[in-house]
Amino acid sequence: MERRELESRGYLVTPGFIDLHAHLREPGFEDSETIASGARAALRGGFTTICAMPNTEPAIDSPGLVTEVLARGRAAAAARVLPIATITRGRAGRELSDLIELSTAGAVAFSDDGSPVDDAQLFRHGLEYARTRDLLIIEHAQDMGLSGKGVMNEGVVSARLGLPGIPNSAEETAVSRDIAIAEMTGARLHLTHVSTRGAIAAIRDAKARGIRITCDVTPHHLSMTEDWVGGSREFAWERREHPAPTRTATPYDAATKVNPPLRGLSDVRALWEGLADGTVDAIATDHAPHASVKKDVEFDQAAFGISGLETALSLMLGGVAAGWADRDTVIRALTTGPAGILGLPLHQDDWVAIDLDVDWTVTPEALQSMGKNTPLMGRKLRGRVVYAVVGGEARYEGGLRGATPVGSR
Repeated sequence: MERRELESRGYLVTPGFIDLHAHLREPGFEDSETIASGARAALRGGFTTICAMPNTEPAIDSPGLVTEVLARGRAAAAARVLPIATITRGRAGRELSDLIELSTAGAVAFSDDGSPVDDAQLFRHGLEYARTRDLLIIEHAQDMGLSGKGVMNEGVVSARLGLPGIPNSAEETAVSRDIAIAEMTGARLHLTHVSTRGAIAAIRDAKARGIRITCDVTPHHLSMTEDWVGGSREFAWERREHPAPTRTATPYDAATKVNPPLRGLSDVRALWEGLADGTVDAIATDHAPHASVKKDVEFDQAAFGISGLETALSLMLGGVAAGWADRDTVIRALTTGPAGILGLPLHQDDWVAIDLDVDWTVTPEALQSMGKNTPLMGRKLRGRVVYAVVGGEARYEGGLRGATPVGSR
């Protein structure tokens, strides 16, 4: 089906989205997701290219494993899958991986996501090594000493729930360190899933000083607050200052447990402000699917993460409808923004068609991903991808009026 035909029928046609940060769990955790299931879920969310994080078992720290991820991505015949390899061997933070060898094999960036490189000297060496070939380092900025055993944002809600908190300073001190080292080395540094007002301010200042730094934010940090852990189900733009929430759920839902944690309303507003003024370069899902055995436990014992590929667009369109950003800004953060960070051109033959007016309800059956761990279950959302083309080939159709479905297995 041609783009012009879909546009004439009232669909919004955009370049395919690029996700800088997705966990596909293969190899090692195929009970939570596989490269094939994640790549198919990505298409339903409008992502024609996804970058697979390396915190697998074994970690993606050898050329052979990079090659294997690429091969399995091609075999899935869904979204394009680009491997991110580790900064350090085994993500252990003791010795650097061979970044150049991994890049030659096909790795598009390097990250120990979930295991920040605590050793500042080693991190410096990693950035210096990366700079020799202008490679991209992606860092999960978190001071593990400050975050300790925290399981949600530190504040009034954590105190009320009796849960150990992760303070904003755990992110902000790490961001400041990373910026200083990036400035020292002149390397390209990308900070992923930024979540606090202070971190956004520091990145904005660093950019003004010419430091080669970029960042992304997630749909869940843009739409949900710490109150979701306490049982609220109101999006940030639906919140009022003091009245009790009109949408509620049972507190301690482990589907709201993420790292970095859902923050306060002022942090959420700062992320949107950063998106509007260009401080935030991209929206990335941090898609983190988990088997139910890792989530259907007590909150403090549950794994961190939200399954987010298929709900990302709808959440962002909700913020647009509320006037928190314009649609073009959001689309740029899903397309040209991440492409620029990776140093890749947008594929002209990757595109998606979006029905902006369709309502759909999040249910386990509605999600292609094996990970059903989202606090959005039962929630009605608006806007969904109905057609996706990768490399000129139609690979997903779901909801086009009068069409025969393809690629919806």
